[in-house]
Amino acid sequence: MSTGDDTTADAGHPPVGRRRETATLSVIPPAVPREAVESTGRVGAVAYPYRVYDAAVSIDRAFMSPRRTRFVASVDRSRRLVVRADTFPEVEERTVEDVLVLPSELSAEVCLERAEKSVFQWTLRKFSTNDAPDIEMERTADVYKLFWLARRPEGDVIVDSVRGSESPLVE
Repeated sequence: MSTGDDTTADAGHPPVGRRRETATLSVIPPAVPREAVESTGRVGAVAYPYRVYDAAVSIDRAFMSPRRTRFVASVDRSRRLVVRADTFPEVEERTVEDVLVLPSELSAEVCLERAEKSVFQWTLRKFSTNDAPDIEMERTADVYKLFWLARRPEGDVIVDSVRGSESPLVE
């Protein structure tokens, strides 16, 4: 059951997307266009919600200037986990037809907490420090990553529109 807006699902209920005939979304631009996906039928679309942070980290050091580093933390708002990204994504507004928009399972506050915790852990794995690092989230983006659903003779697949990788669709 939805909370009234289509961005956050109620706790305790599994994420259920909302199919829309058209939706204008902030997306990571697809490297693989929907039209390029091989399929024996129509190619479906799923919009997966993420919140991405560009984090600047400063670590004080005795008798030296502070060490500075950066991390990009991508919070998967449906699976509720944080992964480290290589770069902060470009974002574009795009109207997507016939799309299943998955709800966000995490609020902006929870996303920030999880991203800060992950950046803190990544920093401690990379550097030895006596004090807690200073973490500043310099940029934030709420984006959707698009996945294409394609019917194939050997079985349905899901295609990552950014990477182009394919996986069997398991129901």
